[in-house]
Amino acid sequence: MTGASFLIQPSPYPMLRRVTRFSPWTLGTVMLALLAVTPVVTVVWLAVHPSDDIWQHLLDTSLPVYLSNTLLLMLGVGVSVLLTGVATAWLVTMCRFPGRRMFEWLLIFPLAIPAYVIAYAYTDLLEYAGPVQMVLRGLFGWSSPRDYWFPEIRSLWGAMMLMGVVLYPYVYLLARAAFLEQSVNVLEVSRVLGRGPWRTFYSISLPAARPAVAVGVALALMETLNDYGTVDFFAVRTMTAGLIDVWLGMGSLAGGAQIATTMLVFVIALITLERISRRHQKVYQQSSTRFRALPTYHLTGWQAFAASGLCAIPITVGFVIPVAVLSYLAVLYFEDSWTSEFRTYALNSLTLSSVAALLALGVALFIAYSRRLGGGRLLGIAARVASLGYAMPGAVLAVGTVVPFAAFDNSVDAFLRAHLGISSGLLLSGTVVAVLFAYVVRFLAVALGQIESSLEKVSPSMDMAARTLGYRAGQTLLRYHVPLIRGGMLTAVMIVFVDCMKELPATLLLRPFNFETLATHVYQFASDEMLGEAALGSLTIVVVGLIPVLVLSWMISRSRVTPGNRVGQG
Repeated sequence: MTGASFLIQPSPYPMLRRVTRFSPWTLGTVMLALLAVTPVVTVVWLAVHPSDDIWQHLLDTSLPVYLSNTLLLMLGVGVSVLLTGVATAWLVTMCRFPGRRMFEWLLIFPLAIPAYVIAYAYTDLLEYAGPVQMVLRGLFGWSSPRDYWFPEIRSLWGAMMLMGVVLYPYVYLLARAAFLEQSVNVLEVSRVLGRGPWRTFYSISLPAARPAVAVGVALALMETLNDYGTVDFFAVRTMTAGLIDVWLGMGSLAGGAQIATTMLVFVIALITLERISRRHQKVYQQSSTRFRALPTYHLTGWQAFAASGLCAIPITVGFVIPVAVLSYLAVLYFEDSWTSEFRTYALNSLTLSSVAALLALGVALFIAYSRRLGGGRLLGIAARVASLGYAMPGAVLAVGTVVPFAAFDNSVDAFLRAHLGISSGLLLSGTVVAVLFAYVVRFLAVALGQIESSLEKVSPSMDMAARTLGYRAGQTLLRYHVPLIRGGMLTAVMIVFVDCMKELPATLLLRPFNFETLATHVYQFASDEMLGEAALGSLTIVVVGLIPVLVLSWMISRSRVTPGNRVGQG
């Protein structure tokens, strides 16, 4: 019997239904999904088998506060990143105004700054003893807080603002890439029909970019849901902060696990909404118009001034001001900070982040291409299951990793002791393997969402032609698909790399003994409000993060090249 007799459920691409139910692609995807979901299953198991059940107590006391604050925070951040990311991406892609080429690079810079670092910087700047309020008191003769009102940065609205200005690049990057891939023919038809910039944006560009925008917003909201450093420092009682308090403060592993399972509902809803938004919308690249310059709008007068100002605000708030504060402190404390240990921490961060980003890309590419080949409910469920790690706060993910890893180490050690009389020690837990595993599980959804979005733009006729030429699935992927989606792959790698550089809770709990990264080094000083000692490490994270995002911006711009070798934004 031929392989066609064992077809799985219909593929989204009917002409590709040649993958059997038991193909290596299907089995590999299922195994990777099971491995990725192990920490989630571990925590859920702890939640449904509690040793001390305090769930009813949480329902009666703290849980409603955690839920309301989390929903308000996600709503505020979601609106902020959506408006900022889409507006700035449209302006730098489709409009000509002073500073546009500079802004298209600078708008990515806040992505390199951890939310907790920007929170420390603005608190130092805006608190009562900070320079802003001191200047105001000097100018107006105020002597006490009763003489004037000043907004409290350490609040829910402060967390919304600061997290919004560092997370909007998720939407900006993906929206800009989608705008650059627009069909010139469609835009020109819109102009011929008399539609201006706003109507063209609302009726043509935004609907076409909706899948990418949905991915960006979902990623930003999942980052918001998982943040701990900012909400803890600002005393905002969200689900994540409550989880850590219950788990570590109250010593209730079961209570923390129960809150963690509640948080899974949020991320499942986000992933589902993101997929629904692009389920019936597939836009293929038009090779005949890809190398033509996009028809842009030349802004003058107050419109040009407004466009420049709109792009400058998120850069100033999310990058320039905090970097200026940190740079000033880094200079003052440079001799105390620049040590051989610090250089070792920097190398550790670079190595771990690079390896984790490449591993996440490989896993995401395998799963996404397997779904393209076979489709069906099984692979769809496997992809969703593999993405659930993004729902877990870093500390919870670390516990979900330690428990099965420790069980494996203990089993191997017991077997070797019983049969060979030797001890294996720690093989997985307490090593960098555990850290890398947590990184990949934590950020796999980031890479998977971008790879799937990129693959959806490749016409199925490409697969048909490759099959006709005798290429197998793996050969088709490497020879044809990878070159076509290299922009999306680079986007995925760079975002995962920067996220790993900033990852804190999982690193704190899983790192080997005497093993530090820049994130843990910064946190140890910044959590004690010793920002001066943490400034150099914070700036290093920013600088290292800027290198890949600059390359990323250049690659996205080059994704549409005109005959004159110029970016297609003429």
